[in-house]
Amino acid sequence: MTYTTELITDEADFAALAPDWARLYARCGTATPFQSHAWLHSWWLSYGRRGRLRVLLVRDGGELVAAAPLMRVRSPVPSLVPLGGTISDYGDVLLDDGRGEAAVDALTAGLAAAARTALVDFREVRPGGAAERVYERWRGPRRRVGDSLCLELPAVPMDELLARLPTAKAQRVRAKLRKLTALGVERHVVRPDEVDRALRRMLELHRLQWQDRKVTSEHLRPRFCDHLVRSVGPMVRSGDAVVTEFRLDDDVVAVDLTLLSRRLAGGYLYGAHPRLRERKADVAVMLLDACAAHTGGGTRGALSLLRGNEPYKHHWRPDPVVNQRLLLARRRTAPLLTAAVGDVAARRRGKELVRVWRERGGGGP
Repeated sequence: MTYTTELITDEADFAALAPDWARLYARCGTATPFQSHAWLHSWWLSYGRRGRLRVLLVRDGGELVAAAPLMRVRSPVPSLVPLGGTISDYGDVLLDDGRGEAAVDALTAGLAAAARTALVDFREVRPGGAAERVYERWRGPRRRVGDSLCLELPAVPMDELLARLPTAKAQRVRAKLRKLTALGVERHVVRPDEVDRALRRMLELHRLQWQDRKVTSEHLRPRFCDHLVRSVGPMVRSGDAVVTEFRLDDDVVAVDLTLLSRRLAGGYLYGAHPRLRERKADVAVMLLDACAAHTGGGTRGALSLLRGNEPYKHHWRPDPVVNQRLLLARRRTAPLLTAAVGDVAARRRGKELVRVWRERGGGGP
């Protein structure tokens, strides 16, 4: 069997890949919604820079059997990095589950050729991701380091999540669920033709809920709104996302975006009106209850709380899962690998120093 590789650098050619990409995505069990064509192409339209697109394809005849969606960056060292950037919780390649190691070899060799004088830097690879197979076949210098922490629960209905908790805590959560019912909070899954309006409302509520508090500034920018509106509608139609509205007294008081793939469901972003908390509604319980309804009764494997180690997530007794950063170099680019690993260590040391400083009261006595 002979595989051919192709490097896509033109935005229009990337856009035209949507049908082939969708078929490959459906045959890759490790894929997350952040590897869907709708998400990646929309991200490129909002965040990509001309001349930096590098999408590597592997075909068997006309059939797409592997793909690495990448772009070239110049700092901290020249590298090929996954499309999706910091607003994507997982990065990975796509590999057809029905293909053997020859397809992996073809993708790996294609990456080595495409990298040329750059490092290949796979960020935020979920354990078990397809990029691990490339890492294992890589013939040059390589390093694996930890990346962001994600917290995961089993993909089961809410009743089974409550069974994981101590009795007293489970009873308190059930009381909060009854409170939501007593308030009259109603849940509505948004139709594909309603998605654009619902997402704009979500971002308005997100801005309102974080008013006068520290917030991820990117979530408030027009380019982020444009990206969500472009990408999520097609993802809802293909079953890769679900948007849920929560209504109180006929008003939409919260909107949640949950992303779905074969192996996981993940609550990505939400917006909630402050009046919910004023009415003593527990928004975190409300959202998790809605997300658990989309887990497929355990068929997905994981209900991911996605990146972040926020204290409220630990109330549910999640399992810590550390994403991986897979660094791949050629012999002549080994110094870039050393520099990248050094940069990782320096950043971690800096964060640790900041943490200690804050624990000591900002440097005070």
